[in-house]
Amino acid sequence: MATKLESPPLASKDERTAAPVLNRWPLLAVSAGVTALLLALSGRYGYHVDELYNRVSGQHLAWGLVDQPPLVSLIAWIQTTLLRDTLTAFRVVPALLAGVVVWVAGLIARELGGRGGAQVFAAAATGSTVVTLNAGHVLTTNIPDLVAWVTLGWLVIRLLRTRDARLWLAIGVVTGVGLLAKNLIVLLLLSVLVGVLALGPRDVLRSRHLWIGAALAALIAAPAVVWQVTHGWPAVEMSEALSTALGSDSRVAFLPFQLLMIGLFLAPVWIAGLVALLRRAEWREYRSIGFAYLFMVVLLIAIGGKPEYPGGLQVVLLAAGSVVVAQWARTTVKRSLAGVALVGNVLLSAVLMLPVLPITVYGSNPVLEQLGVFQHDQSGWPQLAQQVAAVPLSPEERARAVIYANHYGTAGALDRYGPENGLPRVYSGHNSFADFGVPTDDKTVVIAVGVNRETFGALFARCEPRGTYVNDLPVADRGAEFLVCSGPREPWAQMWTKLRWIGFSCPYTSEVVTAKSEKGCWSE
Repeated sequence: MATKLESPPLASKDERTAAPVLNRWPLLAVSAGVTALLLALSGRYGYHVDELYNRVSGQHLAWGLVDQPPLVSLIAWIQTTLLRDTLTAFRVVPALLAGVVVWVAGLIARELGGRGGAQVFAAAATGSTVVTLNAGHVLTTNIPDLVAWVTLGWLVIRLLRTRDARLWLAIGVVTGVGLLAKNLIVLLLLSVLVGVLALGPRDVLRSRHLWIGAALAALIAAPAVVWQVTHGWPAVEMSEALSTALGSDSRVAFLPFQLLMIGLFLAPVWIAGLVALLRRAEWREYRSIGFAYLFMVVLLIAIGGKPEYPGGLQVVLLAAGSVVVAQWARTTVKRSLAGVALVGNVLLSAVLMLPVLPITVYGSNPVLEQLGVFQHDQSGWPQLAQQVAAVPLSPEERARAVIYANHYGTAGALDRYGPENGLPRVYSGHNSFADFGVPTDDKTVVIAVGVNRETFGALFARCEPRGTYVNDLPVADRGAEFLVCSGPREPWAQMWTKLRWIGFSCPYTSEVVTAKSEKGCWSE
């Protein structure tokens, strides 16, 4: 006879181990300090390539995009509407959310029995990581996704400690909001579920609150899912394109990259947290969290996923390791070593992720040139717009001209800086930028930036080069060709189906990687 699923009774206060006192004000100081640092540096360099896309997507709000759910576009719209359309204003929310990540890391340490020092160290360590500074500096899907992952880690650990089944409702809400930012959070849920099934405690799964939480997550995420269904699941094609672009490189780099996501100086801390979660007798209830990370790593290596995907779960392990470090650092020498590691990590992470050095340093130093891709992706956009504006056009051509950009970053840059340089409207067929508008048929002249001359030129009666993008820095679009094409062979609406594409551009060669490509972007 079938039995009715019921929530396990809540543990009494005497049956539960009370968490240590929250070290509220020091935690708040660390969180505010990270936010203040990010805001202070937010106006340096320029927009990141993905920010330029998100800025334009905020002007075309929908329940989904080809390459991401709608939350970041909504954040972009709110910021530019309330705080003006400036670089610093565009980065307020990421900086605030980074402070939230730092705060929650302290809460995780507290749930695991960490007292004041452990909580503060967990917060400071989290604020010094590559993953936090990367996500908190720019407005991309990474920052709300990181908040969701770390918050879920805290809620699950609290659920395992207290057995308070009502926490499934909060987990459901966070999951739903996370799905509106990035679909990747499903990977975390799957890994934690496998961990709990493998190592327990399985009784937390026998609760009606679990199903209510799942319903809440589904309800919150439903509009984005419906959008995907009604648009033919473009996320699947995007995932295939990503896998094609990465090739086998991601598998080779996966394990070494795990050391970089937190930072080399604090790698021993999160690794200690992983080991302690799996081996400490007093943390037996939390073994599933450590197992979840191992399962996730094996799964991602098997399917060729990006090595930065487990970064949010590594922050949870870092918080656990901070408790271990606080218990270990009983002497002045050990506390000094922990402090040196923390300072070294923040300095290294800042150099890699924040605009703390002159941008020319990243272009002139051979080592930093390779490590500074994130910095270079924030550089050169105003210069690009100025050089496109200098493309020679006759008055007749200019009156009938539009701009077509190879990828969404170039298109977003020309949308942002084009008006002040007198440029016409910019279009692109890349990802959801293709849905932001199609030229009208009276626009018979196109300034094409970074396209393949042979394939793009075949769509027009005449096509000739009129310059290239010149920049002293090794930015991705350096050397992109400017073509002036005229006489479209078909109406724009028909031609647009040939110009739409989902995937990743190869800016140096003007090649394209899509889900149907036979070779990756960097293949010979």
